[in-house]
Amino acid sequence: MILFREITVADKPLFDRYACAAQVRNCDMAFANIYCWQPFYRSEWAEVEGFLVVRFRLDGGDRLAYMQPLSEGGVADFSKIIPLLSADASAMGQPLRFAGLTPEGVESLRRYSPEMFAFAASRDFADYIYAAEDLRNLEGRKYQPKRNHINRFRNENEFRFLTLTEEHAEECLRLNELWGAGRADDDSTIRAEREAMIRAFENFDALGLLGGAICVGGELAAFTYGSLSCCDTFVTHIEKANTKYNGIFATINNLFARSLPEYVRLINREEDMGIEGLRKAKLSYYPVAVEPKWSAVEMDSVMRDVRRLWIEAFGDSEEFVEQFLASCYDPESLFAHREQGRVVSMVHLLPFRSAEGDALYYIYGVATDPEWRGRGFATELMLRALRRAESEGRAVVLIPSGEDVKPLYESLGFVDRGVQLRFDGEFDFGTGDKERDKAMILEFGEGELAARDSLVLKFED
Repeated sequence: MILFREITVADKPLFDRYACAAQVRNCDMAFANIYCWQPFYRSEWAEVEGFLVVRFRLDGGDRLAYMQPLSEGGVADFSKIIPLLSADASAMGQPLRFAGLTPEGVESLRRYSPEMFAFAASRDFADYIYAAEDLRNLEGRKYQPKRNHINRFRNENEFRFLTLTEEHAEECLRLNELWGAGRADDDSTIRAEREAMIRAFENFDALGLLGGAICVGGELAAFTYGSLSCCDTFVTHIEKANTKYNGIFATINNLFARSLPEYVRLINREEDMGIEGLRKAKLSYYPVAVEPKWSAVEMDSVMRDVRRLWIEAFGDSEEFVEQFLASCYDPESLFAHREQGRVVSMVHLLPFRSAEGDALYYIYGVATDPEWRGRGFATELMLRALRRAESEGRAVVLIPSGEDVKPLYESLGFVDRGVQLRFDGEFDFGTGDKERDKAMILEFGEGELAARDSLVLKFED
């Protein structure tokens, strides 16, 4: 097992050395981000045969993941240490999983073994990269709306722009509370961001943070800060503003870009996280690149069986199945029947939460190998899955593949009231035709989901 260490501020020079050698533009690998979010992700680091490796917990949960290893010599191919990382993950009782991979990182894994990993690309967590000069100057017709917003803010307000320091921490935290009031974000994420901001201000200079703020009438109305990820790329980590001031976001963005050192050539404004309004805002600044990140998970024999059976049963592409395996699959959610040493029938019982907060399960990917159909395997797996759901008091939702299978599900207790399903997230769990995504629902005890017109479900990974 690799000896990993806690991340401290004193580790910054080491991280910077690796990041500059690799010319890292990925916002996840900026040391200030890693350090400030360390309590949430429980991040650790180690040097492994000339590579810097960061190990962390996805979404602050239990699933282990590794960032893309960085070579001090700038070598992108880290395939030689994959066996060591696989052994480390296995010793922790988990598969080897990577998050935030660049295309070069994906190529390293595929070069090592074309069949070892399942891959998933994430548009929601792609980095938005801008030319610094574009954000500084806002030249041309395409930026006229931004210039209009800035002019309106300037005309309506007496303000000053100032350099942000750790002395502004209390004011910034107050503004952050105002900005977050009434937002629908998960409470744990809001708390984690606040703690990350506190760590940032407590170590502002040591982390190499640069920031700016706008004061209107003596009151702090907007602030932003970030750090260098490599020699010429700056990452904006935080940007908050009081939205009662028209045009304030465009103004803080522009003034801060103009305050950055001349050698900053690119600005990474991080991800949109699949938030429609945020995506629209980031695209409106015309990035020179939107760089997707990839996740990858080492497939065991069961996952390979699931991939084979899925493709045979549904005709989906390998890319689609791997997207599911890399981003949504959990062995605890799989109910499988094996014959002759391989999975021949499967049911996935996936945890979801409705927009109203209901915890429920979604039945997905029910399939049996054609050679083994008609023997009741899938029905038995369904019954096992439903017993688990009933023991936890969670309703079960599914989309029937056709009218011919509805009687089977009705015999298991499901009701068909034509409830429209929508999925909040990057992976499409539906049929591909939103009009056909109508749910059959099984509720234990006094339920009311089937009485609703529609359900919006979010996967609980």
